[in-house]
Amino acid sequence: EIPATNLLPLSKGLKSPLQCLNHARYGIAWGVLGAAAACFEEARDYSARRIQFGKPIAAFQLVQRKLALMLTELTKGQLLAWRLAQLKASGRATPVQISMAKRNNVAAAIDIAQTARDILGGVGILDEYQSFRHMANLESVKTYEGTDDMHLLILGEHITGFPAFA
Repeated sequence: EIPATNLLPLSKGLKSPLQCLNHARYGIAWGVLGAAAACFEEARDYSARRIQFGKPIAAFQLVQRKLALMLTELTKGQLLAWRLAQLKASGRATPVQISMAKRNNVAAAIDIAQTARDILGGVGILDEYQSFRHMANLESVKTYEGTDDMHLLILGEHITGFPAFA
């Protein structure tokens, strides 16, 4: 048993640490969008400069498709985080919504970083470009403050009403 003098003031059991997790996950949902935006911009700018077969690679259909998909996912992540910010500001954001935003935005950011590295081709792993660094960093973000699978279990319980935590 823990003496009362060792308890956090105003703390109610596990609620306080779990609230801290929610704040961290909320911050991650926003933070990964910055990395994703940097990767998108780097890929867009590089593809406009990189000449292949007499024209910028940005003029090729496949590169345009990749950039369009990257921007779409980035925008969806921004909208999700923005709506979550509105809910949080009004005191209505739930842990389930925060888990959804963290999981979705991390996955989208990883995909955007990988696609950016792909557009950069062989130079995408060089230090002068940031996409590879972001890609590696985002892989670690995927596991802290709850793994992708953990967030799916949180969402699954919310959807079905059945906890599936082992």
